[in-house]
Amino acid sequence: MLNRRILRIKAFKILYAYAENPALTLKEALKQLACSCEATQDLYLYMLGIVAPLTQEAALRIEAARGKFNPTEEERNPNLKFARNALAPLLAEDIDLQKLLEKKKLSWEQQDAFLYKLYATIRTKDYFRAYMENPGTSLEEDVALFIRIFEEEFEDSPELASILEDMSIWWNDDLAYALNLCCQSLEKLAKGGRWTLPPLYKSTADADFVTKLLTAAMSGYGRYSEMVASHTSDWEQDRLFATDVALIAMGLAEAVTFPEIPVKVTINEYVEISKFYSTPRSRSFVNGLLDKLIGEMDAEGLVVKSGRGLL
Repeated sequence: MLNRRILRIKAFKILYAYAENPALTLKEALKQLACSCEATQDLYLYMLGIVAPLTQEAALRIEAARGKFNPTEEERNPNLKFARNALAPLLAEDIDLQKLLEKKKLSWEQQDAFLYKLYATIRTKDYFRAYMENPGTSLEEDVALFIRIFEEEFEDSPELASILEDMSIWWNDDLAYALNLCCQSLEKLAKGGRWTLPPLYKSTADADFVTKLLTAAMSGYGRYSEMVASHTSDWEQDRLFATDVALIAMGLAEAVTFPEIPVKVTINEYVEISKFYSTPRSRSFVNGLLDKLIGEMDAEGLVVKSGRGLL
């Protein structure tokens, strides 16, 4: 479920917290790391769980319109295609999914205002109109509609961002990744598969990787930050961002700790992360300094790679 880019980002955030608060112990940091990783899975579950409540919102709106004193012809004979989509009951009746949502207390029951606005917004979209105007019905078409909703309606929603922020401190920045996982699960259902919870890690090697990475970065942070300082002028040191130092320290820790990961991969990963979590100049700074410092450490025999072409 969690790829190595996401794992690096989670470890980097905790290393940054350690840089800001050196009193943070390794035990506390690893506990936070585990919470952060598990929270991404919870966010995936929460977002997947919106399908049935959104469908129910449509049904409630239809019934309310029918009950008006003087309903229009369209309100008396509404298009029920979305309200009767095949995907919502498929997920609502999945025992494993519902047990997890209940166990983790992940519910949309208190988000009536958001669901109301979301449905109103979706109804104005061309892709929704095209869906409603198509007389055919199929699970595949219903899934395709919800994938469009997941792709277009959530990531830039300030209302949803506020809801997620209130629910978990760990959900910040994970929404796009969780939505992508939701779409993958929906595609599987459209092909006739059953819903299954994606594993937290793709393999035990990934779980070991992120734990080992954070441990190495924290234990070596003092040494690595001094290396950064020794290669910058006093003027530059005054303007160094803690995010850049944490990124470089983590890159150095990775280069030293994992002989099977090519140096180019390590440098590219932290340069990419710097684009989202630091300043516009950080990309070139992180790239240049990581390359220089790893080269020096290699010359000292501190960076040892186990295969050809890894430096």
